[in-house]
This record gives sequence, C-alpha cells and structure tokens, in this order.
Amino acid sequence: MDIRNLLLLAGFAVLSSCNYLLGEEGLFPDPEDDYLGASTAPQMQIPNQLDSYTLDQLYVIPERFSSLTALEDVPMPKPIERGRREGVVIQSLADRTWIVIDATPGQVWPLIRDYWTELQIILDYEDPSNGVMETAWVEVGGDDEKRHKYQIKIEPGLHSGSSEVYILHYENLNSEVVPLIISWPEESNSPDLERQILTSVSQYLADRNDVYQASSASLLAGNIEAESKANLIEDESGDPMLELKVDYNRAWVQVRQALENAQITIVTSDRDQSIFNVQFAGIPEEDDGPSLIGRWFGSNNDEIAEVRDFSVRLLQTESVINVVTEELEVSEDSSQLTEELLQVINDNLS
Repeated sequence: MDIRNLLLLAGFAVLSSCNYLLGEEGLFPDPEDDYLGASTAPQMQIPNQLDSYTLDQLYVIPERFSSLTALEDVPMPKPIERGRREGVVIQSLADRTWIVIDATPGQVWPLIRDYWTELQIILDYEDPSNGVMETAWVEVGGDDEKRHKYQIKIEPGLHSGSSEVYILHYENLNSEVVPLIISWPEESNSPDLERQILTSVSQYLADRNDVYQASSASLLAGNIEAESKANLIEDESGDPMLELKVDYNRAWVQVRQALENAQITIVTSDRDQSIFNVQFAGIPEEDDGPSLIGRWFGSNNDEIAEVRDFSVRLLQTESVINVVTEELEVSEDSSQLTEELLQVINDNLS
C-alpha cells in the first residue's frame, strides 16, 4: 500500500472518530440547540404571609415589537468596571469612619429609612436629593440626662454604582430647651455612639443589600448619584488625569492602596512633594491561552513586557485632587502607558 492510500485511510479514521465523539449520538454532543426544546416552568407561588418582592424574572422573553418608537437623547450604557469590591465595608481614616456599599445612593436610601423604621425611630428631616436625613431626639442606653440625635449622609462612592454612608452624632442635656435649629458639628459628640450606630447600620445593609439591589430604589435619592468621586477626565490640554473629589489625606492613602492592590512597584514616595515614583509595564493584553494543539506541543507565546519608570503626582486644587502620571524617559508609547497607569489606579481604588 503506497503512502497516498495510507493518508486517505488515516483521514477517514479521523473523520469517523470525530463523528463518534462529537456527533448527535457521540460521547460529547453539541448542546448549542438544546434550548429550542426547553419548556417554560410555572412561576413560583409564595404564601401570602411571606415577602415576595425579591422574585424577579431573570430571563424574560420579550414580545415581538409591532412598531419601533424613536427615542431622543438615549443615554449611553455605562462601561463595565473592573476590580470592584462587593458587599459592605467599614473604612476609617484618621478620626473619620464611614460605610462603603456596593449599591447606588438611590438603592441605599430606602434601606436606611427602613433601618430607622424597624427601630421605631422617627425621622425629623429628610432631603433625598442631597442624601441627608436626621432622626428625632432619642434616648440611648437609659441615659436620663441627655438626649441624642443622628444625622446620616449618603454620598456617591469612588466608582459609579457604589455609595458611602456617614453617621454624625449630636447630644445635649435634657435640662436645656430643645433647640429648634441644630448646628451640626464636624465631628460626633460621642465617637463611641457614632461607631455603634455605624456598625449596626453596616450589618443591616450587609443583610439586606442583595435583596434591594434588584427590587427597590429611590427616584429622588437617585439625583445624588450623577457623578462618582473618582473620574477620569482631561485637562485643558487634552491630557488625561484622574479627578478625586476627596480631601488630600484620603487621596494620598487611597492612591497608595490602589498602586499596592495593582501590584505596581513603588520605588520611592514623598508625601510632602505629593509624588510616587513607580515601575509600570502597561496593562497586559487578555489572552485566551494556547490552543489544545499548542498545549500538546508546548507552544508558549508569553512575552515579558518592559518595566519602565513613571511618576504619579497629586495636584491639589480648591475642592478636588487631580492625579497625573508621566513617564520619566519619554518614548513613542508614553502617552498610551501614562493613560493606562491612570486607568489601573482608578480601577483599583477602594
């Protein structure tokens, strides 16, 4: 038998084995069209005494549109954010403590209102458009000498889709006349009482966050989520920079944490000069990995990117901190790499 016949027989064997493995009756049939035979299950019925607002149709098959309606000013979809932290976290910096929650201010507002409702505490003041609510005067721990009041502020988080919750405590003596107007201090009268409520609220949010993410939101409180505290923008010259709407102390700490979270080497840092010197090689390209044949024969196309030196500088203005990056030795792709470094910092802020 000559070589041509041997190749033809080998080809037929391969085709037959593929049909045996991947055909409709093979060991590994293609499930691509299985959905065509799927049936619709009836919706789950919940007893009347139980809550059912968390049951949403996850995969709804829409009806055919009989006509199309023209929409003006259709908003563009928000980009998918990377490196997001989920859940509820208490963060502290110096003497300030706050809650970070992976939900929008519009979703957090009804949660906080429900928290006070369950405690049977009335709210004296509500301003959902600015994310502020204040409780009525309450007694704490059987204290007959003092009355207490709490202010809650809900602000946008560093990234869109997240929020920050701040608690402020105020007290005065029961022997004094009840003040009609409260001059809220910058810091709580009792840090311990602030911390107690902050911890209690954070636990409540952690228990209820997933429930409300898909079910309830305040339209009025949604006005405060128009812009997050961290935004990639351009300066007057069109160069990219990261704008942080926080004070300098927090900006410095969180930029450092972002660099560490991204595993970017910090060579030196000088807080007085507001600068980090770092080493960065760019954002690695996503790779699906070598193919099956490539893995069999040991194919490996991984390349180690060149590490370069960059500066990360914080520029303080009246109300915001601008973060700018610069490659110390300018190259052809410096512009792209400096923008990528800003993107990495932004993605790893928490």
